[in-house]
Order: sequence, then structure tokens, then C-alpha cells
Amino acid sequence: MSTPFYVSPQQAMADRAEYARKGIARGRSLVVLQYADGIVFVGENPSRALHKFSEIYDRIGFAAAGKYNEYENLRIGGVRYADLRGYTYDRDDVTARGLANVYAQTLGTIFSSAAEKPYEVELVVAEVGSEPEGDQIYRLPHDGSIVDEHGSVAVGGNSEQISGFLDQRHRDGMTLAEALKLAVQALSREPGGGEREIPAERLEVAVLDRTRPQQRKFKRIVGRQLARLLEAEAAASTPTDAPSDAEDNDADSTPDSTEETEK
Repeated sequence: MSTPFYVSPQQAMADRAEYARKGIARGRSLVVLQYADGIVFVGENPSRALHKFSEIYDRIGFAAAGKYNEYENLRIGGVRYADLRGYTYDRDDVTARGLANVYAQTLGTIFSSAAEKPYEVELVVAEVGSEPEGDQIYRLPHDGSIVDEHGSVAVGGNSEQISGFLDQRHRDGMTLAEALKLAVQALSREPGGGEREIPAERLEVAVLDRTRPQQRKFKRIVGRQLARLLEAEAAASTPTDAPSDAEDNDADSTPDSTEETEK
């Protein structure tokens, strides 16, 4: 009779962690940044049907990198949790911290279970406050741990290099255009040190905007509004004559409601 093959618990967990990390690394990276009026989510995503960013509740957004079917199941579970808690108690009782704890328990249980493979996902849960000091960003790796982030965070394939780039250049009080430009620059960096161009049509961008009068602060930035933000920052970085007051007013005007996609 052959002796059963033995693997120590430490080695088994290390193998599961390596498996999950390799799966996440195959996905495209995304970044989440704080700016003066809220939190912006930016990622490279050629698909217009499979979103990396979604609204969970009034002030809470969700971002994920990895296998779509796995993080979509987690997103749906988060929406159900938020709706039930908000209906049972109060809308203010639904918080990013509470949602992150729920996700951490789910991911941790799956990761430590020998009956199924670990989820190949990395999540970000963000909540915008009434003031910048009230913003909350939580990163949840595949093993269910919770990392409280401030300023900027990157997840996905090239996240370590992107995080280092953001840490050096991100600052408090950035405008949306400045934060968007920094995010695109970070995502454009190649592992070997080079850069590539990411066209606007391959970008998925969403924000939690604290200045919105609506109770729901999440909105997607698409089409002409996205192109205008990218062009505005490109023009600002190029030495030109000072724009007229009329041009300033036009650039700062609120986009038409048809350019915003509500959840």
C-alpha cells in the first residue's frame, strides 16, 4: 500500500496564494485615486459590456481585477447586502467598511477551503465622504485581508510598478483632469520601463462625486465628457496663450445628462 502524499499546511496555502496571484496578474490593471471632489476609478477596458467599476450603494463604488465571473458574483452579493441593510436599518448604516468586512469573510473562507480553488480576484471598495477627510478606500486581496489605502491604489497585473509611480506623483487636492491624466500615465507604463498609448475608447472611467446634488454619487464618464477632460489636461500641459473667460466657462460647464450613464 502506497503512503499518501503529504503537503504541509504552509505549503498548501503558499501554493493557493501563488495560483491566485498568477490569475490576477493576467488581468489588466486599474487604479483608484482621490481628487478634490471625490474618488475616480480608471482602467483599461476594451469591453463596453463587462464593467470593472460599478455602484454598490449611494456613496460606495466597487472596482475589481481578475476573473470577471468571480468578481461579478461578489459584486452582486455586495449589492444585495447593501440593499437589505439599508432597507432594514437606515441608508447611512451601509458603509464601505461594513461591505469590506463582508467581502473579507467571503474571500477568506474560499481561500482557506480545500474543497474549491481560491478566487482569482482583487477588489477595491471606496466610499466618498462629504469632505475629503471622510473618503475611505479599502483594497481586498485574494486571501480576504483588508488594506486601508489613502490617496491612490492600483490592483491587477502590473500593480506594484503602477503603485510606485502613483505614490511619487499623487497629491491631495488634484482636479479631476489632473487625476485622470496621472492615472492614464500610470496605466501606460510597461513592465520593462517603456510607455504605450491608451486611446480614450479603451478607457473605463467612473467617479464618486461628492458635489453631485443627488443622493447617489456614482457616475460614469464617457464619450465627449471623457475626451474633453483628456484634452483639457493635455492643453494645460502645453504652453499656450491664456484662454479667455468664455473658454474657461465653457470648459468648466456641467456636461449634458445624456453624456452620463447612471446605474
